[in-house]
Amino acid sequence: MPDLDNQLKKGILSIIVLRLIGNRDMYGYEIIQQLDELSGGYYKVKEGTLYPILYRIEDSGWIENYRVIEEERKVPRKYYRITEKGKEALKEQIGLWRNFDNITNRILEAI
Repeated sequence: MPDLDNQLKKGILSIIVLRLIGNRDMYGYEIIQQLDELSGGYYKVKEGTLYPILYRIEDSGWIENYRVIEEERKVPRKYYRITEKGKEALKEQIGLWRNFDNITNRILEAI
């Protein structure tokens, strides 16, 4: 059932990414590392998966980016931060997820 596992991951990943960025400003590779670490390796996300999610939630106005040039790096690093609209969307998305999870578990446990 790897296909189902991947579908479920894709469905929740944007909420998780938005939550991570809501906790503190982050850059792409840092998000990938946090996903891997916090999930115990369950969310091993590649850049090709993460960046479309970031672009989609940025296009929604939920996050915005800015660049920082650190002294040891001459190349600017793109950070993402949550917007007020994103904070509202995150609350709504978490509520929807919890409702989905509760109802689904209720059905699975009743059978």
